[in-house]
Amino acid sequence: MSAVKATPSDKPVIVLFRHDLRLADNRALSAATTSGRPVLPVFILDEESRGTRPLGGARRWWLHKSLERLAEKLAELGGPLTLRKGKMVEVVKALVDESGADTLLWNRRYDPASMAADKALKQWARESNLAAESFDGHLLHEPSLVTTGNGGPYKVYTPFWRALASSDEPRPPLGAPRALNGFRGPIESMKLAAFELLPSQPDWSGGLRAAWMPGEEGAQARLRSFFADTLAGYGENRDLPGTVTTSRLSPHLAHGEITPYQIWDALKQEASSAPGGDIEKFRKEIGWREFCHHLLFHNPDLATKNYNSAFDAFPWRPDKARLAAWQRGRTGYPIVDAGMRELWQTGWMHNRVRMVVASFLTKHLLQDWRQGEVWFWDTLVDADPASNPANWQWVAGSGADAAPYFRIFNPVLQGEKFDPDGAYVRRFVPELAKLPDRFIHKPWQAPERALSKAGVKLGETYPVPAVDHGRARERALAAHKEMKGDA
Repeated sequence: MSAVKATPSDKPVIVLFRHDLRLADNRALSAATTSGRPVLPVFILDEESRGTRPLGGARRWWLHKSLERLAEKLAELGGPLTLRKGKMVEVVKALVDESGADTLLWNRRYDPASMAADKALKQWARESNLAAESFDGHLLHEPSLVTTGNGGPYKVYTPFWRALASSDEPRPPLGAPRALNGFRGPIESMKLAAFELLPSQPDWSGGLRAAWMPGEEGAQARLRSFFADTLAGYGENRDLPGTVTTSRLSPHLAHGEITPYQIWDALKQEASSAPGGDIEKFRKEIGWREFCHHLLFHNPDLATKNYNSAFDAFPWRPDKARLAAWQRGRTGYPIVDAGMRELWQTGWMHNRVRMVVASFLTKHLLQDWRQGEVWFWDTLVDADPASNPANWQWVAGSGADAAPYFRIFNPVLQGEKFDPDGAYVRRFVPELAKLPDRFIHKPWQAPERALSKAGVKLGETYPVPAVDHGRARERALAAHKEMKGDA
């Protein structure tokens, strides 16, 4: 394909979409629109640049659906989305040659491989006398700019949150462009199906389709629903998995269908109608996401290396059978199994239950936290390169600001406290649905008559516990002592 002969006024502006699949509060798109120049929106599926971690299956499904919606909206505005595949820098070079573009705009990414690719792209652009500019949107803060009094990175959440909360008020979000002056040159685009993002043989995405509406409109609908039905009482109810008690905005944030700026601004608008404590609690959850990205920025190998190097000596006990039982939701502990089945069916898991299942894997089963992080990466629709490893390390005890190692969740007590009527377990572990409330989280203690009446045969229709909680706790504490050299 030959380069387009373009006069200065005809030279298009290339807008690179990555995990910012939205029109509103998209600063790169807004800058291109207001320039008055032709706009060439582009999405490049880059799974080849050095260090790039390919998306897991659940996020690949979501990406396909979100790109469908984005492409429809861009076409309606007059700027069709061009799809390409390959290394970011190489594909952009080809697009510049084909279109005659002299300006590149994008919104910043913060995982190590993406930052490296964007840095290389900006350097090439400048060497080639092209304009290149990046914008905020994915985070409220620039990780390189928020530092401690000593100029270093934060390692504890509370002072990080204080610094973030006391900084300048986040900018107001931008509206969506009403029209685009789309580039009319002969640019070829791949078909979305050629990305091969959707599962097939088998198609396991039925539960995801039923649970989610990917895309910018879905994100805004989710935000409205959260404000209308859930925000009031959020601080008190957010740990209860049996009903919708959280925002469920995380996959929309991960794909950039909504920005933290939009959420922050919307919370300000809700201040008069929702309790201040609930709003502040939710703001702190946004802050925790920011903290995870802060950690990743300063620790690029967060997904593979212990943040606390003392855990390099931890005596994990690899066991494929136990790992598989955890993955399938067949541990014999109902709250754990419900969480793992919710994850498999819907691509998501309630946050309280995420902590319970992570603690169970790393402390009850003594499986390396990296095994759990990889499984979540593949199965979560909100799998995030910062939050996923940071949270796994936090629960395992090896991370920043981690809970004391002796904090080992008792899965029975966690279930009884946060799912007291067993609604969550009954939904995702239906073979236990007819058990009385007092046995729903500990079926092995139910008398034979109750089990028979409920149609439960331990070891057949539902597994016996993989480990005894008391002995597992003692073993975990002993392993921690061994790591420290106290054994």
